[in-house]
Amino acid sequence: MSVSNDLYPNASLPLERKDSGVPYVRPNIHVESYNDFDPLRHVIVGIADNQHIPEACPASNEKIPADSPMRGSKAGRRTQESIDRANECLNGFAKTLEDRGIIVDRPGAVDWHSRITTPDFSISSGFGVMPPRDCLLTMGKSILMAPMSFRSRYFEYLAYVDLLREYFESDPNCLIEQAPRPRLSDDSFRMDYVAAYEYLSDEETMARSLRKEYSTKETDILFDAADVMRLGKDIFVQHGLTTNLAGIRWIKRKYEPQGYRVHTLSFEDNHPIHIDATFCPLRPGLMLLNPHRPLFKGQREIFEKNDWEIVEAVNPAWDNPPPLCYSSTWLSMNTLILDHNTVCVEATETGQMEQFDKLGFEVIPVDLRDAYAFGGGLHCATADVWREGTCEDYFSNQFFGAHSVEYWEY
Repeated sequence: MSVSNDLYPNASLPLERKDSGVPYVRPNIHVESYNDFDPLRHVIVGIADNQHIPEACPASNEKIPADSPMRGSKAGRRTQESIDRANECLNGFAKTLEDRGIIVDRPGAVDWHSRITTPDFSISSGFGVMPPRDCLLTMGKSILMAPMSFRSRYFEYLAYVDLLREYFESDPNCLIEQAPRPRLSDDSFRMDYVAAYEYLSDEETMARSLRKEYSTKETDILFDAADVMRLGKDIFVQHGLTTNLAGIRWIKRKYEPQGYRVHTLSFEDNHPIHIDATFCPLRPGLMLLNPHRPLFKGQREIFEKNDWEIVEAVNPAWDNPPPLCYSSTWLSMNTLILDHNTVCVEATETGQMEQFDKLGFEVIPVDLRDAYAFGGGLHCATADVWREGTCEDYFSNQFFGAHSVEYWEY
């Protein structure tokens, strides 16, 4: 799609192609990643260019607080001032990584202003590509485009097609994959459940979540890549508002024949969306847990049986998220690990930085708070292309039911 360069100054350039139409091979490209803590060598960092606040949809309603102006009245393009400031943060983050020798790519330009219309739904606009972590799942030597549940994000994968094609041509072992495309019709959601949301108290929404009653039905195969936590041979997937059981079963059928073990996790959370501000691996044997979103009873067992330490994150520095932000204050723990001893933390989160310092990390402060509203924190704003390291077995002590969906779905 042809778009104005003025609207997308930070987007990656279109692929340079040979006369045959095949992209040029880019030297020294390697695609491979098995976890979130081995040494990072190549990453995609999101952009805020031309981002929109779309109309609410059945999947997004529960993520947006009932009293938020984002529930319809603010639909439209974000202000240029906020876009410029978010890009200032994201570009600074990218430069910080580049200065440490990490290759950084940016998503391509797609016109998010255009109305999205399919045979099954229509919505005012697309969203944007600040958080590539939601869309792209790097699993070993493949990159998978996820079947996300927000209607506004239906075509978000288009921003990565050129980059992924380039990786495919440049690394002979790289495989690019697409999970089944969902329909996202009204039949995909509990529409009466969605309609009732804004009238429910926090206690009532928590009770529904504890019963694992979510707005998404099992009609489509749905998951966001940010609901998937990769730990070598073990993959942990959060069941919640953006990932349903059909999505988890698809991940199991896809990856278990390759030697992975897929586990389901659930948390005591009103609005379980994305695992990376709830339960985060820091290095082998060490996990960071959101103290306000504890694991369901019994789900610590596999970590404890394999001598993993689980520490609770300190409280965020802020009482409220920035204006027009979808996410909670717990983006404080949404960090980017560069290697087993180095972590990027948002610069205002002094308590979180102090905690990492005590855990033995070199802490790199990164100014990103003004980009939070565009899709999340430091981990959200990135997607792995290459981390050095191999597929390790961090959970050799398995037990009956440890990677059975049914075991956890009680």
